[in-house]
Amino acid sequence: MEFEVKRAFAEEGDAIADVIQKVWEQVEEKEWFVADDGEWIKGILKSGDGVAYKAVEKESGDLAGVFVAVFPGLGEDNLGRDMGLEEMELLKVAHMDSVAISLEYRGHGLQYKMMMEGEREIGKLGYEYLMCTVHPDNRFSRDNILRQGYEVVATKEKYGGYLRDIMLKRLKE
Repeated sequence: MEFEVKRAFAEEGDAIADVIQKVWEQVEEKEWFVADDGEWIKGILKSGDGVAYKAVEKESGDLAGVFVAVFPGLGEDNLGRDMGLEEMELLKVAHMDSVAISLEYRGHGLQYKMMMEGEREIGKLGYEYLMCTVHPDNRFSRDNILRQGYEVVATKEKYGGYLRDIMLKRLKE
C-alpha cells in the first residue's frame, strides 16, 4: 500500500472525528485515548488554533489515519504550564493532540509520517515546543513518540483524572 500525507481542512472535521471515534471504539483500554469530536475539530481548524493532517491510501482513496495539532496559546490547558514555561514561552507551544490510525492501516509508519509533516509546518509558524500526552502503559504510541525525539518531562493526571506522560520535543535549542 502507498499513502499520501496531506493537510486536512475544517470541512473535513467530521471525517477526521469519524476516524478518531472508530479507533477509540477499537481500543481495549479506553482510558488510553480521549476522542475529540467533529465540532471541536472543525472549530480549531476554522479559527486557526490548530492544523490537521490526513493519510490517504492512494489506490482506494481511504482515509487511513489523521493527526490534529492544537495551538493552546495562554490557555490553562497549555502543557507548557506543566513544565513551568514563562508566559511568553507558552505562546511557542503546540500540542500534538490526536493521532488515530485505522486498524487495517497500522504498521505503515503513518503516525510518524503525519507527525513529521506537521512538525515541519508548525516549525515554520514559529512554534518551538512540541508537546503531547500519552498513557504510560500505551507502549506502541509512547515508543513511536520517543523515537521521534520527544522526552518525558512529567507524569500526572490530565483530562479529568487520566494518567499521562507529558512529552516534549524542542525544535530550537
